[in-house]
Amino acid sequence: MNHHHWIRGAVCAIALTLSAGCQPPGEAPADGKAVEKGAPGKAAAPGKAGKAGGAAAKPAERVARRVEVVEVQPRDFDEKIEATAAIAAIDDVTLAARAAGTVREAVERGERVEKGDVVATLDQTLTRAAVAQAAASVSAAETAVRLAQATYERQRPLFEQKIVSPIEFDGIKAQLDQARAQLKQAKAARSQAWAQFEYTKVIAPFAGRVEQRFVEPGGQANPGSPVIRIVDTARVKAVAGIPERYATDIELGAPVDVQFSAYGVPARTAEVSFVASAIDSKSRTFEVEAVLDNTDGTLKPQMVARLQVVRARHPDAIVVPLAAVVRDENGDGVFVVIDGETGPIAHRRKVTLGARSGNRIEIAEGLKAGDRVVVVGQSALTDDDPVSIVGGPVEGVGGPVEGDAVR
Repeated sequence: MNHHHWIRGAVCAIALTLSAGCQPPGEAPADGKAVEKGAPGKAAAPGKAGKAGGAAAKPAERVARRVEVVEVQPRDFDEKIEATAAIAAIDDVTLAARAAGTVREAVERGERVEKGDVVATLDQTLTRAAVAQAAASVSAAETAVRLAQATYERQRPLFEQKIVSPIEFDGIKAQLDQARAQLKQAKAARSQAWAQFEYTKVIAPFAGRVEQRFVEPGGQANPGSPVIRIVDTARVKAVAGIPERYATDIELGAPVDVQFSAYGVPARTAEVSFVASAIDSKSRTFEVEAVLDNTDGTLKPQMVARLQVVRARHPDAIVVPLAAVVRDENGDGVFVVIDGETGPIAHRRKVTLGARSGNRIEIAEGLKAGDRVVVVGQSALTDDDPVSIVGGPVEGVGGPVEGDAVR
């Protein structure tokens, strides 16, 4: 490199930003414009830019996001209160002994019994003897009454003819009255003896199955001690504690849904059959019951269920899955799909929320019939994102509202 070339290169390096003419032939200047060969400092003509420096880069296209939507329509919406419930048998009783004695017989656990069946028997030796003795006393008293009655009948005509004195006839009449009183006393003793005999039996008050046996044959029972437990599960009840803030909202006859997700048992429907009038001071809840048919025996006492009680009904409500609602610094909103210039886009719509029930929520303001609401993919959207509508409802987000068409 000669001395003149070195000086020229140094000057070009210093004045690089001031003069495009210092660029080596064929290279693009700093501002991105191509320079024609042989014409330093002049930009290439537009038609020649592609040859000199390549085509200008196009803006990157926004990729359409895949979403699923539901088209909302007005419908009746039940606002429900949810609570954990326990299943209990309506007919569940522990039978106790009414007398003291040794248990001689008892029905085995699991056996079916009918109303009035003897499910356990105590030793009856003494009570049978007492019944026999009482029966004999009644028989003797009846004989005495017959004799006294006959004497009275014979003496009455004589008394009327004044052959028998009044004092003597009063004695005959007193003997008859005494015989009758002794007969009543004997009959009362017989009834007592018979009752004592019946107390040695434990009777089923309703049809059911023997669930427990507290005393085995040969064991000793005392008055009031448990002997047999009988349970009938043909009808059961779901019992739940409802928070006290709903104390004025639940009424008898309100529709109830009972779900058994932990057991794979189909849900049941019923009505509220009992509403407690007092609040539990510890749990601050009040008890609600619903009777369920269980003739198939599927439901067992102490099963855990989810109780949903209808609190109020909202006609012509706009309802969406709860998952469709997005929350940010601007408040509550949903994404609706509208038609853009180049295709469908997502538009964030601010909404006012209403009643909630399970995984559904009412939109009080912000939506109208026919709006297509994004229910899957909404968490990744921003306003005016292009979207591609695919598929149907996905499990876990609640699916479409009944009567809505999936687009």
